[in-house]
Amino acid sequence: MNKQSTSTILMIRPVKFGYNEQTAESNAFQNNIDLKAEEAQVNALKEFDIFVTMLRSNGVNVIVVDDTPSPHTPDSIFPNNWISFHDNGDVLLYPMQAENRRLERREDIIRQFEENYSVKQVIDLSHFETQNKFLEGTGSMVLDRQNKIAYACLSPRTEAEVLKSFTKHEGYKVLLFNSVDSNKKAIYHTNVVMCIGTDFAVICLDSILDEEEKILVANSLKSSGKEIVDISFDQMNRFAGNMLEVESTSGEKLLVMSQKAYQSLTTEQVDTLSKYARLIYADLNTIETLGGGSARCMLAEVHLPKIDAKKP
Repeated sequence: MNKQSTSTILMIRPVKFGYNEQTAESNAFQNNIDLKAEEAQVNALKEFDIFVTMLRSNGVNVIVVDDTPSPHTPDSIFPNNWISFHDNGDVLLYPMQAENRRLERREDIIRQFEENYSVKQVIDLSHFETQNKFLEGTGSMVLDRQNKIAYACLSPRTEAEVLKSFTKHEGYKVLLFNSVDSNKKAIYHTNVVMCIGTDFAVICLDSILDEEEKILVANSLKSSGKEIVDISFDQMNRFAGNMLEVESTSGEKLLVMSQKAYQSLTTEQVDTLSKYARLIYADLNTIETLGGGSARCMLAEVHLPKIDAKKP
């Protein structure tokens, strides 16, 4: 059976992080606060470095790659949208809605992984951009890797046809639904609505207005053995859906989130989640406010098989 979580994570260290005008229209979680560009970068870099230190001190293998000053990619801190790494040796590249986010795809990063991991093939779905059809990686899809189910809420950044292409390559079943925020606006990425761990799922069921879809999603999660932790709109707005289960190199399950997300949880929710993983968090306030993404968005999980150094 496939493993849900991994102990190896790719993170991109920002050089010019900031508010991205090109993504703001579809991302209601972004807020352009009065902060000079230099301050935004300094704050985001500090949050990033503390976050990496926190992950490493808890036994997570973090591969940090520096962003490049040119071209300017204000959202490069969120690599899980353009690339995903799978345990069958596949690396997938995704079509991105914002033109400046397409520049985040980097050949040198793929080469770096090919040197240390067993990459079978690179599957590039970015050609869908010419048709204005998008699928922004594990932002658009929340993967139940054990049961090969891809949960996805439709939005301007998540298109059914591209999902079909993903499933054809990776053999996943897709569970599509519609999800809105408290203002009835379509939610831009599924990974702010929900998180799937080995034995649990965190989800804002209130965001799924259609009763049939809501029942379908809840039943799918339950039947695949997940205990559901239902979060409110307010908790979702504080990025409580944007968590990721990872492992330490010694095999301990960890649930990674931001400080804001952790502080939004009730005692009962913390107790439930703590049965399955140790909760760890860091302050990501600048990144969350300007970028409209949180802890999970910053983590691209590496499920690739490692190259066996003993083999000739």
